[in-house]
Amino acid sequence: MNSNTFGTAYSLTTFGESHGLAIGGVIDGCPAGVLLNKSLIESELAKRKPGFGAAVSARKEPDEVEFLSGLFEGQTTGQPIAFLIRNRDAKSSDYDNIKNVYRPSHADFTYQEKYGIRDYAGGGRASARTLLPCVVAGAIARQILATQGITVRSDVVQIGEQCSQGFSAEEIERILSRFREEKDTVGAVVQATINNVPVGLGEPAFMKFHATLAHAMMSINAAKGFEIGEGFNAARMRGSECNDEFTFDGERIRTKTNHSGGVQGGITNGEDIVFRVAFKPIPSVMMPQQTVDIHGNAVTLEIQGRHDVCVVPRVIPMVEALAAMVTLDFVLLKKCNKI
Repeated sequence: MNSNTFGTAYSLTTFGESHGLAIGGVIDGCPAGVLLNKSLIESELAKRKPGFGAAVSARKEPDEVEFLSGLFEGQTTGQPIAFLIRNRDAKSSDYDNIKNVYRPSHADFTYQEKYGIRDYAGGGRASARTLLPCVVAGAIARQILATQGITVRSDVVQIGEQCSQGFSAEEIERILSRFREEKDTVGAVVQATINNVPVGLGEPAFMKFHATLAHAMMSINAAKGFEIGEGFNAARMRGSECNDEFTFDGERIRTKTNHSGGVQGGITNGEDIVFRVAFKPIPSVMMPQQTVDIHGNAVTLEIQGRHDVCVVPRVIPMVEALAAMVTLDFVLLKKCNKI
């Protein structure tokens, strides 16, 4: 069962663990002749780094991407693009105390039950670090989409109970530092917009644009909710309020409002794609918790190691990368359908 691959026309297969030798991926379906801007890729990877504030993990990785195939003189050849990112600052000994213990709300128990074995160092394959290949593939996808004027941007609009149109980096640091002092963690909501998306991306049944987008977003560690357009708020509205009336702006038919979030019937309508992703608090809280070991014995657990307080702002490049991958995938699929 190939559960490590995402995408159809533009696909990514990932491999690696948080504390293994490296994390990497293989991109298939990337068009030939794309002159890659490696600085842009490095910039996106840098956004995912923890930074230097009190509210982030102390693990410092250079996250340098090494391309192994699929490029010639800086351009894509149309062949599989294989790459890896080496782990250089892993400290597996930080996890020795949880070798035989199930951490609350982590994947320890489910991995052990499913596979009969688990990599307890850094969570192994369950670590958010294993999504680094998505950042690389997404950065490449964004470069291709940019040639068609399609862009992706996102903002942190909620941290815990505090909401905003978009928190600044300083505001995020201030809020998260308070939780670090309290030895606790907090959840967040990220809102993203895909601009200049053409009409007609997506299929009406089981490959709806927004359903595939939801699949991508819910593949991000700690993601617990997805909504597009009005989302859950639509359940409180009347049809007369929620309907997007059509109009002609002198150049094309479009909608007066965008309650649908840019998708109707599973197909993009030419308006901006607007969606939100809710993330739970990181479960590695630095205070005593009650759990059991692999034998069912009660244990008082005090987690050690280097952990973040919240998924933001590090999750931002992951959201944007996966959104770009989904969009490019559908752009290529539509192109194939017209051949």
